[in-house]
Amino acid sequence: MNLPVLQKRPRTIGRAKPATRSHADAEPPGEARTPKPTPDRILQIAWGYAPPLILATALHYQVFDRLEEAPQTAEELAARCAASTRGFTAILNALVGLNLLGKTGDRYVLTPESEAFLVSTKPAYHGDYFRHATRQLMPRWLKLTDVVRTGHPVVAANQSETAPEFFSEFVESLFPLNYQAARALGEHLGIPKVMSPFSVLDIGAGSGVWGIALAHQSPFVRVLAVDWPVVLEITRRVARQQGIGERLRTSEGDLLDADFGGEHQMATIGHILHGEGRDRSRQLLKKTYSALAPGGTIAISEFMPNAERTGPSNALIFSVNMLIHTEAGDTFTFEEIAQWLREAGFESPRLLEAPAPSPLVLANKPR
Repeated sequence: MNLPVLQKRPRTIGRAKPATRSHADAEPPGEARTPKPTPDRILQIAWGYAPPLILATALHYQVFDRLEEAPQTAEELAARCAASTRGFTAILNALVGLNLLGKTGDRYVLTPESEAFLVSTKPAYHGDYFRHATRQLMPRWLKLTDVVRTGHPVVAANQSETAPEFFSEFVESLFPLNYQAARALGEHLGIPKVMSPFSVLDIGAGSGVWGIALAHQSPFVRVLAVDWPVVLEITRRVARQQGIGERLRTSEGDLLDADFGGEHQMATIGHILHGEGRDRSRQLLKKTYSALAPGGTIAISEFMPNAERTGPSNALIFSVNMLIHTEAGDTFTFEEIAQWLREAGFESPRLLEAPAPSPLVLANKPR
């Protein structure tokens, strides 16, 4: 991401007199000079709020949808959106700078990236996620100083009084973000070759993406989706849109109280543990173990930091997001999750590389 930074003064063109160095200034043999630090990276961080807000504004005005029709000028787009030419010029040029638009003469065009992920009619559309980030998350992040002082969230988004409304506003936007990871999981487990009834327990189903992607790979897959009632309305609607509505059943309620059924061949827990916290996550894994058939597989998707909690940055930043939005949520290392799985009775905790923020965690119930 290229954001504003201070520019270095250009060197003077021409022949310069070689600089002289004393013997004492010479670098020790075999040692490279440590680069002098600059403020460039810090200044880029300072402008980090700008790209998502610029992108959300462009999505609000359907810029990418309109440019899919044909290349257009700032004046033409502004007129169609009843907005100012000055405003559109600034936003469009910023998107060019972010490599999300191209420019031919005075006309703006989509890039392959924006055409694939920012046009609302495309199956991999990611635009709704930016509405969630700017409308729901950013206002609460502005209160981070107070949250750090008190240790309590701005709003406990995962509690029964607030969770249904909070999650129902954005869970559908997560479908395209997780679909490819869910397909990779299914391919790894051989779901396309399944030729007999196969039951998937989708815990904290949200948009239903994990169960739906697996159901797309085999007509023998049936899904039991568990979530809050208002969220399951979205799950059922998305399942119908995706052509697997008749193979989806639902179970409503808090995850520790809802009926999980039993004898499932597989359970998915997609981006749920970080909001539950350590104690509830351990309880949830034990309950999931009981709902699986012998030999059944559990698959967990999370933002996972390394064992030392020194990276990757997305997992560590998401931990702060949990501080802002939950009473006990956090991001957890593979080592922590693997220990909880073993405590619950699972065996062979392992990682599966997938197109996700972190590798998926898999384990099995003994046969």
